[in-house]
Amino acid sequence: MNTNCSRTGITPLLLRTMTVIAIVTLTTFSTVMAQKFKGLAETPPMGWNSWNKFGPNVNEQMIREMADAMVTSGMKAAGYEYINIDDTWEGERDSLGFIHPDSARFPHGMKALADYVHSKGLKLGIYSDCGYRTCAGRIASRGHEFQDALSFAKWGIDYLKYDWCNTEGLNPVGAYTTMRDALHAAGRPIVFSICEWGTNKPWLWAGEVGNLWRTTEDISANFEKNIDHGTWIQLSVMSILDLQNGLRKYAGPGHWNDPDMLEVGNGMSTSEDRAHFSMWCMLAAPLIAGNDLRDMSPETKAILENKGAIAVDQDSLGIEGFKYSARDSVEVWFKPLEKGDWAMCFLNRSVTPKKIAFDFNHESVSDSLSGRVANFGKRVYMIHDIWSSKEMGTTREPLRAVVPGHDVLMLRLTSM
Repeated sequence: MNTNCSRTGITPLLLRTMTVIAIVTLTTFSTVMAQKFKGLAETPPMGWNSWNKFGPNVNEQMIREMADAMVTSGMKAAGYEYINIDDTWEGERDSLGFIHPDSARFPHGMKALADYVHSKGLKLGIYSDCGYRTCAGRIASRGHEFQDALSFAKWGIDYLKYDWCNTEGLNPVGAYTTMRDALHAAGRPIVFSICEWGTNKPWLWAGEVGNLWRTTEDISANFEKNIDHGTWIQLSVMSILDLQNGLRKYAGPGHWNDPDMLEVGNGMSTSEDRAHFSMWCMLAAPLIAGNDLRDMSPETKAILENKGAIAVDQDSLGIEGFKYSARDSVEVWFKPLEKGDWAMCFLNRSVTPKKIAFDFNHESVSDSLSGRVANFGKRVYMIHDIWSSKEMGTTREPLRAVVPGHDVLMLRLTSM
């Protein structure tokens, strides 16, 4: 018998009973006050996640080093703030059902790690799953949602990625709403990332449940070719881009479409990385880097930290961009921005360079979702090349350029 318990008259059995009563009380409370935290993710979250580069090979020392690198590399100054631990951090549950981290991988525990990350001016994210087991086979949250939310809050967690593996028989709306309620009952504002892969159209229901929701299956570091794993397909960057069609009306401040984490720096060419990052910014997508922050090439660093592209993504209007036209493998995208500005992006999906010519005076660009009209015939805009940081004249004259293969010309149009 635990002598500390016996001195207070609390036996292990009584302690278990008290724990169950506390969880039931929290469940009842959350049913009455069911909601997600307000004021979180007013712009798309920016940070880093361990999975794309390291998969199941995650540990405490790595996370500390990534936090250090986020600061020293300039990523923090560029706006990135979340250091997110993905799957395989989980250890076992104790006799009361509370989860503990893998002691071999995280010997000092999650509270100490969160304190370290917070000391850097950053925030710590963690991972769990709606099922009994995570995608990597570790212990998940099914049946322990309120306990896990209490643990996350106690540890100082700021972001939860919640996956959808091993969920046979579960209703996704109910499963994710249960964790939403648990997080709210635990009392700590935590950004809630719904990783349901778009199977059950989360854009139709997740806006009142989480802060962002995956719209597709997992991304790969491939620009245009999917990877068939037999039982599932890992999608290319362009496949995921195409699957965003029709979803922009569901996104906005506090609730974002999530086309998955970034693969910048993980093996594609520099031009493909630049196109990938540009289109995620045009989509107002969460910018969650997935490379090794400790070992970035100058090209990778320049892409991930480009202030102009990030400003397009983080624009306070929170409006997703839209495809205006497509011809000869070149797509033209527009995104309404604050103060009457527009972002414009020419995406060359071909491997060969393409000449472009865009006569603003003969184009009619409007967005029925936001009610914005460019009105180039009456209003003149200055043209700024985001990637070269050069001015390219004004919209009085036709724009002519060459876009390299698998690359972009990304512009900001500022009203004069």
